[in-house]
Amino acid sequence: MKPYLEILKLVWPLALGMINNAVMQFADRAYLAHDSMASLEAVLPAGMLAWVFMGFFQSVVGYAGVFVAQYHGAKDFGMCRACYRAAVALALVAGVLMLSMFLLGDWILGLTAPSAEVLALERTYFGPLILGGIFVYGQMAATAYFTGRGLTRIVFWVNLFGNLLNIALDPILIFGWGFVPRMGIAGAAYATVFSAAVQWVALAVAVRRHFAHDKAVGCSVVGWFNGSIVAQILRFGMPSGLYELLNMISFSVFVFVTGGVGDVALAASNACFSVNYLVFAPMMGFALGAQTLVGQARGRGDNAAASVAFWRTLALALGFVALVGGLTLVFHRPILSLFAPADVAQSAEFHSLGVTLFWLMSGWMFFDAADIVVSGALKGAGDTRFVMVWMLVCSFVLWLPLVFVVRHFHNTMPALWSTMIVYVVVICIGSLVRWRRGKWKDIRLV
Repeated sequence: MKPYLEILKLVWPLALGMINNAVMQFADRAYLAHDSMASLEAVLPAGMLAWVFMGFFQSVVGYAGVFVAQYHGAKDFGMCRACYRAAVALALVAGVLMLSMFLLGDWILGLTAPSAEVLALERTYFGPLILGGIFVYGQMAATAYFTGRGLTRIVFWVNLFGNLLNIALDPILIFGWGFVPRMGIAGAAYATVFSAAVQWVALAVAVRRHFAHDKAVGCSVVGWFNGSIVAQILRFGMPSGLYELLNMISFSVFVFVTGGVGDVALAASNACFSVNYLVFAPMMGFALGAQTLVGQARGRGDNAAASVAFWRTLALALGFVALVGGLTLVFHRPILSLFAPADVAQSAEFHSLGVTLFWLMSGWMFFDAADIVVSGALKGAGDTRFVMVWMLVCSFVLWLPLVFVVRHFHNTMPALWSTMIVYVVVICIGSLVRWRRGKWKDIRLV
């Protein structure tokens, strides 16, 4: 029991932090559902497209955490600090590069929006998120440092404060209050960007204090900037970033395909995906935990400890999914009521379809959770090329062709959602086989 408690000590702040993010997005969409049906239809595709563009750089910057973990395992704390500085440099460059993505995103939204009203709202939401990407990257650099060192609680508390700030700002900016005008969907975007900026500043200050503490206790000092570390982060982090990019692109294509099924069906799908994210967001925390534990063990040269840490983290993750997934099915009606349209006929259709989608979601959740955790472990060992290539094959050779076949012959939301069961089962099995074969043991990062 004690080893599992040690893992939970590391993982719970990460998992709760991901729940914080999910609750924040859940609140955004619940507020926007009461703003208008069009706002709810617009927020998911526009938000997904923004994260497609941002996800690659975010993952590359965040991969610095693997190097921090491995240097921490090797007890080279000076190089841990060098990795953080390299991540900050990459974050600043990525923030500037994101500005060039604005027009491309605007063009993509113009091609895919189901109506002129939804398009206008998508563009209104998309713009601030892209322009505020630099805050997300800076926050990720500091998060990677603390996570790699195993100091996850500071990340959780800063994340909690920032997301509570976001949720508090949402109704003020969306609906207007006092001298603040009603901004609608733009208000939700501004609240998100401001929250990210506050979290970046708070974490950056915390990192500087941690540096001062390391110096005071006599840890080694490394020069401010280390170009070789930047090169290493890019070498292993870019496949990790492409993995996230491919994942987000494939899912975004799926979301855009579902836009042709109908307004109520799309609203129900978007609402259920919001709930799905709330259920599975903690899995990203477990994945980061597996990534950190495997990275630290690899830094010590202890492959047996890396393997044991992965399997124990996976067991805890699956137990969590069983609990939360079951609660979601039991309380499906009050959950769906948060998103249901005011029209009685539309509300009945919305609830009926939502229940069906919830049951389909339960069909893939265990495989999805397992794949998320094993992919995190493989990244922690440096096996990023495999996770990228396997994502490419499963998403673009298997899943999306299947989606378009189903769309042609049976264009209903339940049929389209069923394709994800096939997808997650295949990708999960392949990732687990890769871990069991142990190719990751031959990879050296530090």
